[in-house]
Amino acid sequence: MRPGKKRREAAVAPSRRPTNRKPESRLETRANSDAVAGRNSVVEALRAKIPAKELLIAERAEIDERMTEALRLAKNQDLGIKEVPRGQLDGVTGTTNHQGIALIIKPFQYKDFEAVLLGVKKPALLIGLDGVTDPHNLGAIVRSAAAFGAAGVVMTERRAAAMTASAWKSSSGAAARLPVAQVTNMARTIEDAKKLSCFVIGLDGESDQTLSAMKVAKENVMIVVGSEGKGLSRLVREKCDLVVSIPMRATTESLNASVATSIALFWVDEQRRK
Repeated sequence: MRPGKKRREAAVAPSRRPTNRKPESRLETRANSDAVAGRNSVVEALRAKIPAKELLIAERAEIDERMTEALRLAKNQDLGIKEVPRGQLDGVTGTTNHQGIALIIKPFQYKDFEAVLLGVKKPALLIGLDGVTDPHNLGAIVRSAAAFGAAGVVMTERRAAAMTASAWKSSSGAAARLPVAQVTNMARTIEDAKKLSCFVIGLDGESDQTLSAMKVAKENVMIVVGSEGKGLSRLVREKCDLVVSIPMRATTESLNASVATSIALFWVDEQRRK
């Protein structure tokens, strides 16, 4: 036994069962895609104030500094804190490597796209995501869209990333300020945007025309970004008024969806400032 081990255990023993923990209640044991597991990850999520339902702690979990901070942050945010059997936590998180702690995230509240359209200020700037599958890319795009004054982000519902805890974290809180809508048909959504007199521009690395071909930055604009692997779907590409690429040196690999979107947003913003 290491010197001082008994003393350390004695020091943390009183905090093993914080008085603000709620009695254990029945929980679903299936894996929850909106559960953040692991001590560092949970603390970071709580610091970012990702909207959460409750904090789950495994029975007889060791209380270290990270666990103590997670409990403090959860208490300050008025979250429920429940102590559950470790096996139940395995089921909720879908892993045994949860380190005895998990944060259950609230389902993201998507906006209605029609409501987003009604709230835009001219010249409008909208972002459409046609099958972006990486939640980190999704969050980064939402962050950039908010930074450059976009009115909202609209994304497809099927075969695409959702606004999970990972996406929320990547957005650095921008998802709480910028309307994010989810639709079943991006091609139809483009038609709705066109009714607002939006000029729809698709981003595609294979296009012969570059950003400089976009002469309508000061008008109502909707920028549409395709999936990381396949790019724009055929029908969505056909619906775009213009498809452009971002010029790069031949030796450079293609840009991911979030970086390409950020560059396009910056270009539009620069044109509007002139």
